[in-house]
Amino acid sequence: MRTKLRRVGNSQAVLIPSVFLDICGGIGAEIEMRLEGEQIVIQPVKTLRSGWFTGYTENDDVDGWEGIVETSYENEDWQW
Repeated sequence: MRTKLRRVGNSQAVLIPSVFLDICGGIGAEIEMRLEGEQIVIQPVKTLRSGWFTGYTENDDVDGWEGIVETSYENEDWQW
């Protein structure tokens, strides 16, 4: 698809068709932009820790401490 750059103050802008944004799942108001050779790459800003709990289900039968071995150091007093 060909389009034209549009002057916005001292910069130039390009309009991204809504179809492109829909296919990308929406980008939001903030983007990451970088150069790769002579290409400009635009990506959505990733939220920190996004997707960490995707697919997580709480299971009370799982013991998170299983397999951890206690050593003698846990029973000694610390010296600072």
